Amino acid sequence: MIPPEKIGLVLGSLTPPEQLNGISSLAESVGLGELWFSEDCFFTGGLSGLAQMLLMTDEIPVGLGLASITTRHPAILAMELAGLARTYPGRVRAGIGLGNRGWLEQMGLLPARPLTALEETADVLRELLAGELVDRRTEIHTLSGIQLSFPPGTPPELWIGAVNERGLRVAGEKADGVLLSVLAGPTYMRWVRELIPRHTPVTAFVLVAIDDDEQVARDAVRGAVAMFLQAESASALVGKSPYAKEIRTAVAELAPGEELPVEAAWIDEFAVAGTPDQVRDGLRTLLDAGATALGTWLFPADRLSDQLRRLAEDVLDTGAFPIG
Repeated sequence: MIPPEKIGLVLGSLTPPEQLNGISSLAESVGLGELWFSEDCFFTGGLSGLAQMLLMTDEIPVGLGLASITTRHPAILAMELAGLARTYPGRVRAGIGLGNRGWLEQMGLLPARPLTALEETADVLRELLAGELVDRRTEIHTLSGIQLSFPPGTPPELWIGAVNERGLRVAGEKADGVLLSVLAGPTYMRWVRELIPRHTPVTAFVLVAIDDDEQVARDAVRGAVAMFLQAESASALVGKSPYAKEIRTAVAELAPGEELPVEAAWIDEFAVAGTPDQVRDGLRTLLDAGATALGTWLFPADRLSDQLRRLAEDVLDTGAFPIG
């Protein structure tokens, strides 16, 4: 069996804010090991979601996955994280990264040198959260004599999300943990592990659907897989897979507004969908490939409680689900 503490739950863009409280509490009650709030534009704010999830849980670590280094000044982000870390000591994971390029371009916030900006912002956040005075200009921000009045006694863990080689190397050097995007298949996972220190924790977000009919499960994640493959076709997430050439060709041939047709083999590579036994095997394969933990993003989104029940009872065998 898979230890349930190695499996987490991702909430965020597909979860209405008013549903975060109940589902977070349920996830902790069935023994999952971690929770993550995925901030996607323009759905629900990451810090408000993170605060809700911390409030409704008692011990489980809760991560922000992730805050863009360009959309929030690090002094403001540090101030917000410090408040949460003081209120919930030892439970906050502060995830940062560049963020989705398309959203940053919409806001005119794509930096000229993103990796330099990421490195410098990680350093600044660590210093601020440690209570230090910061007085310098970075690639994208100015900090003139800034120091937190209420730094946390125990700074939150700093996690970095990255996709491609250079970003992953920065994450492996600077972060307490590395956060991987959905589509992180086994081949990609093994490649990532060659780039970062073996002792560095790695949590990968995974698109998951569970059904007694494997075709129903595959269909539940098909749209999400198509969307992410189109968005990430040029990245290492696709490039390191055995299907890179055919996916990139199919994306290049799409008409404007057309959805990418997704092969069953692509779903098996980039998601974990099927019967409970198939899902268990798929999650175990990713853990064996090098993930320390997996953040499950459950589909279909309108059956979240049911999918959490099936994950707990049928895949992880944690016992009875505490709802009707």
